[in-house]
Amino acid sequence: MGKPTADSLRAASQKAARLVWNHSTHLSGLIPILERLCQQDGIQTVTPGVIGRARGHCPKMQLRISVPIRGGYKVIARQGKTVQEVFILTPLAQSELETALAIAMKS
Repeated sequence: MGKPTADSLRAASQKAARLVWNHSTHLSGLIPILERLCQQDGIQTVTPGVIGRARGHCPKMQLRISVPIRGGYKVIARQGKTVQEVFILTPLAQSELETALAIAMKS
């Protein structure tokens, strides 16, 4: 078990990411978006988290990068008055992840 080479890292980033199903409830319409996000290069693991209530109303689904975490970013998904945390493990920069999220939202 030596250090990972550039080729092994590139091969790992080209594999489809893993979508973790650790909750029984999700925002409606969120899972298809996350599955499309998993097909993007550089995404390793996508984990939907806690669902909560917001005061404001957001008529359309929105995904917004919240804060960096160790190994990736925390994203907030909003629809209506409901919010859900999504944790994305990726080596991508924040701007590259924003582009990947926009592509996953459009498809």
